[in-house]
Amino acid sequence: MDDVFSRIFASLGAGVPVLLLHFATTLVLLAAGVLLYMAVTPFRERQLIREGNLAAGIMTFGIFLGVSIPLAATLATSAVWLDVVLWGAIAVVLQVATFLVATLILPGLRHLIEGGNTAAALAMVGVQLAVALLNAGAMAG
Repeated sequence: MDDVFSRIFASLGAGVPVLLLHFATTLVLLAAGVLLYMAVTPFRERQLIREGNLAAGIMTFGIFLGVSIPLAATLATSAVWLDVVLWGAIAVVLQVATFLVATLILPGLRHLIEGGNTAAALAMVGVQLAVALLNAGAMAG
């Protein structure tokens, strides 16, 4: 019985530092992805949220989920830290590119979101989440 516990503790001792490194790296990628995403949007989400704009809040919700879903897949399938970094960065770029392409399909997004149009925000979140799930599936391959 003592042998079982010693193996468990040895496994934890080796695994927890890797887990913490991968998790911290993914949190940094999430923050960088959300900030990059917000930098390319034509509106200022934080200011609009402070003003009570529900559409901006919905968009921000979609940004966090859209970026985190493929990052979670990368985290779940990568055993090496550099893998997490490289595939995570690719996941972030694909999600930002999704927004840029979607704005071509939905022109006038800035005015719609600034005007509080929740239907437009939900449509964008739908696109973000659909692509995030496909992105995650491709990452998990």
